[in-house]
Amino acid sequence: MQRCLTLTIARHSRLLLKSKLTSVHSQQTAAMSGLLINQPKYSWLKELGLSEDNPGVYNGSWGGSGEIITSYCPANNEPIARVRQATLEEYEETVQKSKEAWKMWADVPAPKRGEIVRQIGNALRKKIQVLGSLVSLEMGKIYVEGVGEVQEYVDVCDYAVGLSRMIGGPVLPSERPGHALIEQWNPVGLVGIITAFNFPVAVYGWNNAIALTCGNVCLWKGAPTTPLTSVAVTKIVAEVLEQNNLPGAICSMTCGGADIGTAMAKDKRVDLLSFTGSTNVGKMVAMMVQERFGRKLLELGGNNAIIVFEDADLNLVVTSAVFASVGTAGQRCTTTRRLMLHESIHDIAVERIAKAYKQVRIGDPWDHDTLYGPLHTKQAVEQYLAAIEAAKKQGGTVVCGGKVMDRLGNYVEPTIITGLAHDAPIVHTETFVPILYVLKFKTEEEAFAWNNEVEQGLSSSIFTKDMGRVFRWLGPKGSDCGIVNVNIPTSGAEIGGAFGGEKHTGGGRESGSDSWKQYMRRSTCTINYSKDLPLAQGIKFE
Repeated sequence: MQRCLTLTIARHSRLLLKSKLTSVHSQQTAAMSGLLINQPKYSWLKELGLSEDNPGVYNGSWGGSGEIITSYCPANNEPIARVRQATLEEYEETVQKSKEAWKMWADVPAPKRGEIVRQIGNALRKKIQVLGSLVSLEMGKIYVEGVGEVQEYVDVCDYAVGLSRMIGGPVLPSERPGHALIEQWNPVGLVGIITAFNFPVAVYGWNNAIALTCGNVCLWKGAPTTPLTSVAVTKIVAEVLEQNNLPGAICSMTCGGADIGTAMAKDKRVDLLSFTGSTNVGKMVAMMVQERFGRKLLELGGNNAIIVFEDADLNLVVTSAVFASVGTAGQRCTTTRRLMLHESIHDIAVERIAKAYKQVRIGDPWDHDTLYGPLHTKQAVEQYLAAIEAAKKQGGTVVCGGKVMDRLGNYVEPTIITGLAHDAPIVHTETFVPILYVLKFKTEEEAFAWNNEVEQGLSSSIFTKDMGRVFRWLGPKGSDCGIVNVNIPTSGAEIGGAFGGEKHTGGGRESGSDSWKQYMRRSTCTINYSKDLPLAQGIKFE
């Protein structure tokens, strides 16, 4: 009897366990089939080497044993695929491999390094459409902007190739006979690169291409909400390194959250930390890096203004204002957030811009006809609504938009608000959403002052035909921003110029011009090739 009871209980337990395992397997199968990557429409994702579950660490080999995160599509909030992030132990291993790889990479002549960067650019060219599609799917920007972002990486690779044969310091005249005075530039070593969600390819490219050419190795931590793009880009770069028998740790990656970012900021082995993100987080990063007397390159917020004078070409103004405020759904650091209109043309300009807003084609970001896609996250939608309510309480009037759209995804209406004071708290707050505050001014002095009164100093622009005003705007009493434009929008910077801003924007410079100097250390070298020892300033020590 007891034996029969025992067998019955055991049989029941096995059936129960089998039922649970079947249930778990069914749930896993359902979860897997629910991923966009498994749908025929998105099969192109596998062309980038992506799968349902992706390793989030690369240091010459792929790994990742940390938290599993799911990447979601902002256009419908459906899961795309999963990435397993790095642990702090894997971060430590990656840093060690990166430092070891630098010992070899620093000995490679700069033109040879430029050749590797050229190959990276060509590899990106071959994948530009599919990688641009991933940016559109995961970040939410429209397809043409996604492809354009990859093109920026390609362009800066081309720029860096030329730079590889031009880096050098001057030979300076020495006051001492038989002496040579020169400047020598050397790589800093390991460049840590922390990028934001809104440009998940281009910002890494600006840093990576220039840093590699200068003789550095790179460690990348992309945004936690765009991990698939980080993995896909790293796979492309890693293949180039492997084809050239170079250590993969030259371009390593650790997907992760604040724990990995904090480790990078505090790590003395990270010789330069390039951080792109919000001013609030950037301030914390800066303090951690400064505490160890490290080097930092900060690309933070922007509360950018377009100033339109009475003599401006309104056709240019309308097109520019719409592009700069609506593009990327207001999620560029160079997005126009303040539009200052001379009182004589205020009403007509608002009317024409509002009319243009209503003609913006809103839809799926990967639809080639779409001009305006979703916000990146649900949290951004909440910030949008909160900003509109704050603006209303502070005296603003919603002229256009102002609502969350009734459709799948994180869609909100592009919004224009008038009637606010130039120094209203909400006007001085950078909200990363498509809200344009329109201000009315009377004089040039007033407009220039309003441009400069915000904490950030990234991008700025005026529209005028008055050449005297143009040069006053460019001069010491004009705009205090890092980007100062005339008759073009605040966004859409070219890679040939140095990109960055002043004040709370961080002061860093990336991409073109002499930004390469941020990735190198300078030595002033005096060489005595005579048999005497004259001292500087004519000092005698006998």
